[in-house]
Amino acid sequence: MSLDRLDPVLVHHIVNSLGWPDLRPLQQDAIGPLTGGDDALLLAPTAGGKTEAAMFPLLSRMTAQRWQGTSVLYLCPLKALLNNLEPRLERYAGWVGRRAAVWHGDVRGSARRNVLTERPDILLTTPESLESMLVSVNVDHLAFFSGLQAVVVDEVHAFAGDDRGWHLLAVLERLTALVGRPLQRIGLSATVGNPDQLLHWLQGSNAGQRQARVVAPELHTASAEPAGPPPGDIELDYVGSLNNAATIIASLHAGQKRLVFCESRQTVEELGQLLRERGLTVFLSHASLSADERRRSEQAFAEARDCVIVSTSTLELGIDVGDLDRVIQINTPSTVASFLQRLGRTGRRPGSIRNCLFLAVDTGSLVEASALLVLWGRHWVEPVTAPPEPRHIVAQQVLALCLQQHRVGNQSWQRSWNGLVPFDTSAAPIVRYLVDNGYLDTDQGMLFIGPAAELRFGRRNFMDMTAVFTGPPEFTVLTGRTELGRIDPSLLTEEVQGERRLLLGGRSWAVTYIDWRRRRCFVEPADGGGRARWTNLGWAGLSFALTRAMRDVLLGADPPVRLTKRALERLAHARDEQSSVVHPGGNVIVRDRQGDDVRWWTWAGYRANATLAATLGGVVDPMQRFDDRHIRLRDDLTPAMWRDGIADAAERVCLPEVNDKALVGLKFSDALPKRLAIATIAARLADVDAARAILLEDHRFLVRYSG
Repeated sequence: MSLDRLDPVLVHHIVNSLGWPDLRPLQQDAIGPLTGGDDALLLAPTAGGKTEAAMFPLLSRMTAQRWQGTSVLYLCPLKALLNNLEPRLERYAGWVGRRAAVWHGDVRGSARRNVLTERPDILLTTPESLESMLVSVNVDHLAFFSGLQAVVVDEVHAFAGDDRGWHLLAVLERLTALVGRPLQRIGLSATVGNPDQLLHWLQGSNAGQRQARVVAPELHTASAEPAGPPPGDIELDYVGSLNNAATIIASLHAGQKRLVFCESRQTVEELGQLLRERGLTVFLSHASLSADERRRSEQAFAEARDCVIVSTSTLELGIDVGDLDRVIQINTPSTVASFLQRLGRTGRRPGSIRNCLFLAVDTGSLVEASALLVLWGRHWVEPVTAPPEPRHIVAQQVLALCLQQHRVGNQSWQRSWNGLVPFDTSAAPIVRYLVDNGYLDTDQGMLFIGPAAELRFGRRNFMDMTAVFTGPPEFTVLTGRTELGRIDPSLLTEEVQGERRLLLGGRSWAVTYIDWRRRRCFVEPADGGGRARWTNLGWAGLSFALTRAMRDVLLGADPPVRLTKRALERLAHARDEQSSVVHPGGNVIVRDRQGDDVRWWTWAGYRANATLAATLGGVVDPMQRFDDRHIRLRDDLTPAMWRDGIADAAERVCLPEVNDKALVGLKFSDALPKRLAIATIAARLADVDAARAILLEDHRFLVRYSG
């Protein structure tokens, strides 16, 4: 029995308090590596017991080795997830006489003071809040973290794919340098396409110095190539409009709890209003609703039965909203991994199965959803890769280190990251730029915060430096003293006839007063109408794999799910309509009926097409217009010009050109030489491997008309 390898008091409570006769396979397999101090990546579907798989062995080690003070950090990407986990971890810790506490931006001052004075054994926090602790003058960093032994990173895939992951790694290295010993690193994740690489990334400076293991007994491996589609009750329907989607949701599954995922905050708001108009009990959750508003919705939904909650990806991760009967997806998520997370919210009760109903509101979304489900049916999941060349995070980290230590040696700063690239000596040009431009001052061989950094980032005691993303400016919306959320300022500046109305929380509000200086907007309830809108700075188009799968669908590949009659008919129409822009033998170039519109149908994804447009400047339309599926070419293009233009292109693929306006979305770009900031964005806009693959395909120059 695997339980006998854990602390006996803990085992008693697992058996008697939880009522578990034994552990799940993941929890069993994790005991050996984690009690042995190895780094590990634990993989399991949503609700697969990953938290217990990590914490039971760590609590056993904590007792056996008599760890003192704050010895375990539990890091999450969302504050709501931390709040959700705290009671559970506090209960487990209490069984062995230990304590857990949470620390993030919403925790009140008295609770923070208790954390600092009483030092919980397990601290639940975010990387940003951890950074805030390191730069705070109110925290004795060395004393507080002196007992640190292990770090658990929940939903590690949600960090690794963007700059929060680089920030997380850098902060962990600074903690390692602070306590003077390697920290055990444990990642928890749902299915990913490259688990070994993800674990290597998480290890940072531990890689090659510490044993590491991927623990994933319940998941298929990519090499296994299992036959047939993965299990689950999946259906794909074409509904033609959001209004029709609301009608179907209102008519189906009465008396059940339904979680509806949308791909934008605007769609969440619009669908929420449509469902309320049809008499449903509806709750909403998205990032621009206030924390209190989201918490009220999630709690009410968890306690209700016959209701719907409409959400963006905020409820994709492991926040507990009670037992769900149905997951409904409007259009399609951008990745298979995201779909697996959402599918995993159902099928938790005995006798139930995981299920998802896709409702496509237009033809393009139907094809995209079909493509995603084709990839899912092939047991394919995206690899999680860190964004390349995070120079702006290097600049942020050097400044943060100077805040933490007050004065840092100008020849020794790199030691704080234990040789981890790119925070090593290769960052010297960035440090020189920070000094030359006043972000850092230097005196007698020491670096410290300069006037430019204080001017640019010094507001609220440099709190703006702890977050690595730049959000668009938004106005806070209040009714009386209650904050409802935030909106795009364009809703307050565009011309309207009559009363200005907003849509927020799925309800209509009339604007009564705008405080332009403090970016606040006051509202009162209205009886209908209103608009919702937010700016999305982070959208980067569809991936190569998903766009290629869309091409496969148009060429006849069917997803291994139930398709309604409407979906089958619309898919047949799409295949017929786009038959001239797909070919099984390669890609095609099509000229329109008038002859002045020439498009290269690559089906390569946005980043690959951006790379191809930059590489083939001689044959591409001078405006370099492209999307996920095609690139506009010169209207006077001939087959001979095309052959000459691509003759050696696969050997000279270059990065996309970057407009200065793109720097707005790269936080801390001001702290970089402009050429390095532009190079960073260019590297992230490119997909060189996919571009080369397209260039090596056969190209059919069709001298025939489309349409």
